[in-house]
Amino acid sequence: MSTVNPQPLWEPTAERIAEARITRFQAWAAEHHGAPADGGYAALHRWSVEELETFWKAVTEWFDIRFTTPYERVLGDRSMPGARWFPGATLNYAEHALRAADSRADEPALLHVDETHDPRPVTWSELRRQVGSLAAELRALGVRPGDRVSGYLPNIPEAVVALLATAAVGGVWTSCAPDFGARSVLDRFQQVEPVVLFTVDGYRYGGKEHDRRGIVAELRRELPTLRAVVHIPLLGTDAPDGALEWSALTAADTAPVFEQVPFDHPLWVLYSSGTTGLPKAIVQSQGGILVEHLKQLGLHCDLGPEDRFFWYTSTGWMMWNFLVSGLLTGTTVVLYDGSPGHPDTGAQWRIAERTGATLYGTSAAYVMACRKAGVHPSRDHDLSAVKCVATTGSPLPPDGFRWLHDEVRHDLWIASVSGGTDVCSCFAGAVPTLPVHVGELQAPCLGTDLQSWDPAGKPLTDEVGELVVTNPMPSMPIRFWNDPDGSRYHDSYFGTYPGVWRHGDWITLTSRGSVVIHGRSDSTLNRQGVRMGSADIYEAVERLPEIRESLVVGIEQPDGGYWMPLFVHLAPGATLDDELTDRIRKTIRTQLSPRHVPDEIIEVPGIPHTLTGKRIEVPVKRLLQGTPLEKAVNPGSIDNLDLLAHYQELARTRP
Repeated sequence: MSTVNPQPLWEPTAERIAEARITRFQAWAAEHHGAPADGGYAALHRWSVEELETFWKAVTEWFDIRFTTPYERVLGDRSMPGARWFPGATLNYAEHALRAADSRADEPALLHVDETHDPRPVTWSELRRQVGSLAAELRALGVRPGDRVSGYLPNIPEAVVALLATAAVGGVWTSCAPDFGARSVLDRFQQVEPVVLFTVDGYRYGGKEHDRRGIVAELRRELPTLRAVVHIPLLGTDAPDGALEWSALTAADTAPVFEQVPFDHPLWVLYSSGTTGLPKAIVQSQGGILVEHLKQLGLHCDLGPEDRFFWYTSTGWMMWNFLVSGLLTGTTVVLYDGSPGHPDTGAQWRIAERTGATLYGTSAAYVMACRKAGVHPSRDHDLSAVKCVATTGSPLPPDGFRWLHDEVRHDLWIASVSGGTDVCSCFAGAVPTLPVHVGELQAPCLGTDLQSWDPAGKPLTDEVGELVVTNPMPSMPIRFWNDPDGSRYHDSYFGTYPGVWRHGDWITLTSRGSVVIHGRSDSTLNRQGVRMGSADIYEAVERLPEIRESLVVGIEQPDGGYWMPLFVHLAPGATLDDELTDRIRKTIRTQLSPRHVPDEIIEVPGIPHTLTGKRIEVPVKRLLQGTPLEKAVNPGSIDNLDLLAHYQELARTRP
C-alpha cells in the first residue's frame, strides 16, 4: 500500500496545539526531567521510550498520583514477561477516580442515557457517597483484598459504583454484559470464582425489554463461591429469594475508605474473545491501569474537567473499563445503555448532541454503517461541542475518514486508535498536536516502543510487518488467572520473539511516523509472498452497495496450494450474479492487488462474530481445514452459532 499520502485531512491549529495538555506536559517535563523542549511529539515520544523510567516518573508527578508509601524505583525489573513497576509503592485506583468530588461536588461525574436519550446526571458527591456506602457493605459481607466481585450488568451508573467500591476495598472486579448467555458468562466467571455477583433482572435494547432472571438463577446455581447476590431492579421486579437489594446497600452517607494496595495489586480481570478454548482471563493491576489510563486519557485524548467523554460500549468490552477511567481526569463520563441504532442508525449522534460530548468514541463498523445508511450527523444534530471522534474495534477505512470529515465537520479531529484487551489501552492512535492522514493512525503512543518487524525480527519502515512492543507497558497483564507457571501468558505474546510483545496484528509504520493497521496477522492473506490484511479486502469490497458484510480467509492446501475464498453477506434484494462477482473481483484487482483476487466468491447467510463484534476469521479457516466445530471455536464466544454450520457443511462437501 502507498504511504506517501502527503496531504493531511486535518491539522490542528497553532492555538489548539498550544492549549493541548500534551504540549504543557512536554514543556513541564523538559524543565523538570530533561525531556526535549523542541521537536514536537516525535521528540517527546523518542524520549519517552529511550528514558522509560524517567517518563513514567514524570507521568506520576504531572498527574499528582498519591503514593501512600513511596516506590523504591520506577521499574524494578524490565524483562518481559515479568516487568515489575513501582515496587514498594501503595495506592488505590478508586481514590484517584473520585478525587474531583473534593472540588466539584455538585457537577456531574456521570451522565446516564438510555433509549429515551434523556441524560440523567449523577454528581461527583453522589457517586462518592454511593461508593462509600457500597464499599462498607462489601467489607461487612467479608470481601477482602484479592476477592473477586462480578457484575452481570449493562452500562449503567450502578456498574461504575460497583467497580469503584470493589477497587476501594482492594477486590478484583470482573463484568459481562447481560446480552451474554449463561454459558458465556460461566466460561468467564467460573475461572475467577467470585464471592459477590451484582445482577440486573433484565435490560432494554432495541425498544424491547429482555428478562434475564432465568439466567441469573442459573449463574447463582453454577457459581458455588458466591456469598452474596445483589439485585438491581432495572425492569422493576422484586429481588429473588436470598438476594440483597441494591438500594439498601447504597443508602448510607458513608465516606469511602480506600484500601492502600501494592502497585501491582489486581484491579480487574478482562477476557479475550476466546474463539478457541476458554477465554483468557487477563489480570491488570491497580497501579498499572491508573498510570496508563492517565497518560492515555489525559495526554493523548486531551481530557480534563471541562470535557464530556462518550464511548459506545458495553461492560463486556475493555472500552467500558477505559471509559470509566475518564473519571481519573475529572471528566464527565457518558454511559449509554441501549442499542447503537435505536430508533434509527443516527442514534449515537443524537446522544453525543444531547450530552454535549466533547470526545465521542465508537466503532469503525458504526461509522461505515452511518455512511451506508445516508446519515448526515451535522445536518441533523448540533455537534459543535464534539472536538474529536475516535474509533476502534477494527481499522477505520479511508472512506470512513472522509465521511467523518465531510459529514461531521471539516475541522474535526479524527482519532482512529488501536490497542487491545490485553493491555486495556492503545498502542497507537490519538495525538492532539499531530495532523490526521486518511487511513492512518496518528502515531505510536507515549512510552510504547511500537515497531513493525519481519519474521527475523528486523524493524521495517513503510512495509507490512508484525506489531511488536519492545519495552514493557504498566498495563500489560500481571498474569493470566489459573496460569500458575505463566506458560499461557508467555505463549500468547512472547513465543515468537523472546522478550518482545507480539500482538498478532499486521501494521505499517510509515516514514512520517504514522501507523496503518491491516488486521490480524494470524488471519493474514499471504499469496506468493505478498501479505495483505483482511481489513484491506473488507474496506474495498464493502464499498459496494450490494455487500452488507464480508469475510475472507487464506487456507494453505496439503499440496502446497493456497485457497482464498471470499464470503459475502448480501444486502436485501441483491443477487450474487456474474455481474456482481465480476465487479467484486475488479474492485480488489484494481484497488488492492491482482494477487489477492479471491479464488471463489461464496454467498453466505451471515458473517459470524465474537460477542464483542469481531469477525472470526481464524475459526472459520480452521473449520474449512476440517477441524471439528468443538475444537475450532468456543461456542459460547460466538454471536450466532447457527451460522457456523454453513461453513462446516461447505468444508464437508467441498472436493
